[in-house]
Amino acid sequence: MLLADLARTSREVAATSSRTEKTAALARLFRAAEPADAPLVITHLAGRLPQRRTGPGWRSLTERPEPADAPRLTVREVDTALTAIAGVSGKGATAERHRHWTALLEQATDAEQDFLVRLVGGELRQGALDALAVEGLAAATDTDPAELRRAVMLGGSLGTVASAVLAGGAGALAEFRLEVGRPIQPMLARSAGGVAEALDRLGPCAVEEKLDGIRIQLHRDGGRVRLWTRTLEEITDRLPEVVAAGHDLAVERAVLDGEVIAPGPDGRPRPFQEVSGRVATRAAGAENTLPVRAVFFDLLSVDDRELLDRPTAERHAELARLLPAEHRVRRLVVTDPADPEQRRAAEEFTEQVIEHGHEGVLLKSLDAGYSAGRRGAARVKVKPVHTLDLVVLAAEWGSGRRTGFLSNLHLGARRPDGGFAMLGKTFKGMTDETLAWQTERLRELALPPDETDPGNDYTVPVRPELVVEIAFDGVQRSSRYPEGVTLRFARLIRYREDKRPADADTVADVLALLR
Repeated sequence: MLLADLARTSREVAATSSRTEKTAALARLFRAAEPADAPLVITHLAGRLPQRRTGPGWRSLTERPEPADAPRLTVREVDTALTAIAGVSGKGATAERHRHWTALLEQATDAEQDFLVRLVGGELRQGALDALAVEGLAAATDTDPAELRRAVMLGGSLGTVASAVLAGGAGALAEFRLEVGRPIQPMLARSAGGVAEALDRLGPCAVEEKLDGIRIQLHRDGGRVRLWTRTLEEITDRLPEVVAAGHDLAVERAVLDGEVIAPGPDGRPRPFQEVSGRVATRAAGAENTLPVRAVFFDLLSVDDRELLDRPTAERHAELARLLPAEHRVRRLVVTDPADPEQRRAAEEFTEQVIEHGHEGVLLKSLDAGYSAGRRGAARVKVKPVHTLDLVVLAAEWGSGRRTGFLSNLHLGARRPDGGFAMLGKTFKGMTDETLAWQTERLRELALPPDETDPGNDYTVPVRPELVVEIAFDGVQRSSRYPEGVTLRFARLIRYREDKRPADADTVADVLALLR
């Protein structure tokens, strides 16, 4: 597929607010796409790069050579070129990346250059979200959108499913089912302001510990155990003690959903940053420095029986049969949320969980299935303070003792169109180490200076790639920000490099807290 076709569709999608017209434009593109092109087409339309970071600096993005007269670049040629740029390192890397980038732009028309600069610069926000892409793909291949969405959940990638269905039609969807050894997107939860609110939403439910660790998915297939994170990164070789625990399971084949934590000497969990650092390291013997253990809360498959569509109560019964209590999260079942005694018990259980050092509770409807990859209404999380996972949109240079550091963060929540709405700023909650780290990281993500405001040299806009967990005291109305709301007393808790921008909380989540 020519890059020109992709750039034209991007402009068409950006030019209309009609969901029907957006879907039709995407359907036309998919009908013209080769199956092998589909993963790249979908990734680029969503404003993402398979390479994640390529490296061209501000000058490379702002200085364009003369464009080509006619389109000839293909999406695969572009991907090859960007991979080569991302792989440049060592002495003279900046100049070499600039040379490769210029050579790529010289082959692109003016419209294609614009698309490439916005794509690499992180400014491609034309609203081609995965949900719209699913609808467009369904229309192009005459498949049931619901069946297509399920295949994406189980296949782990819309691009993978798109390749298969473009090549084999609707019948190819049967290939995508839960398989031991192939991770799926985890089920997520919505937020509530308190246990009472969550109980009123869910009805009969289980109230479980919400652990402050690293989400994992464990797959046991005979003598082999493998581990993945919530972003589907394999980490099997980093957690030998968890792998060993997987071998102890009294079952040959199973898929479990859980969390890795690091209990301290007093039994209380160590901070998330320590667990994250341990999971990130590949050093031999790390398990002796900071041992971790896995605690599980769901069972997705056992002995080749898929349990995704079975109710929570049934899945937990199977999990309890498989694992002893010390390897499962503590929970309390509320059969009648209207019963004052049961409501009081749920509140007391929550207080105990927080006193033990965990971050809150997760309430799960007893009759709900497992909605892989979705933030469904059947799961609600409750934390002792309001927190949101937001995306850093820009940062301001500090003054006084923070001179030389990027300090004041501009915070954004996800919009329905794939962009981000700024909710406010914060410079609170940052240690000296955090300031040093974020300054270096944000400079790597910096966008070209705003030519419409050349005097504003104290604000550095960045590509919206870093997710940060923010605590705040409430949401209030404000005419200063695009959605009419801002956060009260926002402060930084931690950066969440285990999460992607697509995992950040939405504007709708924020507005719900306002109500």
